[in-house]
Amino acid sequence: MTEQMPVRNPFAAVFEQLPETLPIFPLSGVLLLPGGKLPLNIFEPRYLAMIFDALAGHRMIGMVQPTQPGGYAGDGLPTDGGPPPVQRIGCAGRITSFSETEDGRLLLSLTGVCRFEIVRELDPAQGGYRRVSSLFSPYRADLDHADEPVELDRERLMAALAAYFRARNLSTDWEAVKKAADSNLVTSLSMVLPFGPAEKQALLEARDSTARAKLLVAFLEMAAFGAEGETPPRRAN
Repeated sequence: MTEQMPVRNPFAAVFEQLPETLPIFPLSGVLLLPGGKLPLNIFEPRYLAMIFDALAGHRMIGMVQPTQPGGYAGDGLPTDGGPPPVQRIGCAGRITSFSETEDGRLLLSLTGVCRFEIVRELDPAQGGYRRVSSLFSPYRADLDHADEPVELDRERLMAALAAYFRARNLSTDWEAVKKAADSNLVTSLSMVLPFGPAEKQALLEARDSTARAKLLVAFLEMAAFGAEGETPPRRAN
């Protein structure tokens, strides 16, 4: 019996087609990871122009964080006249759906494709948004190993997550959490949990999904058990 090859998603990104010039959307504390889905509410004229241009082309934008915590690198200019600095590493996302609102906004769904390194910033586009020369080659594994399993100590993650939610009086759909695949769980938690910008950047720059999973558990334990005065669970040797 002949084994059938999996059908490739015709919309999936191919490494050779990733754009060298990438528009960027700088937001502090917002994380996009490969395979993750990020909702965005676009209303500023420059970023509406960015989305329209992206839709007319490769449909990709780069999500990056400002280097100043809590900053928003889209507004204003510093006294030296240059654009506010952003982190060197970001993640490119593909616009997979959008809808218009009656008050002139665009509601987007952005699907993470591949991380990139900023080589240099280019002159702003005609619409006023920022653009960079992007280097994807250091993160090609984001595409090549997209389906690789992640090594996750799930029991330890769940214990740390429960303590984290108790410490912050948060709630969630625990049944959905329990049913989620390891890789999806690590990606989703890394993106949605309210970590600070530095922690978000560290999760983005983790070597791979397994390294990200370990870092996620560490951040949860530091925040949760430190707040509760408890001792994190340890695995028996």
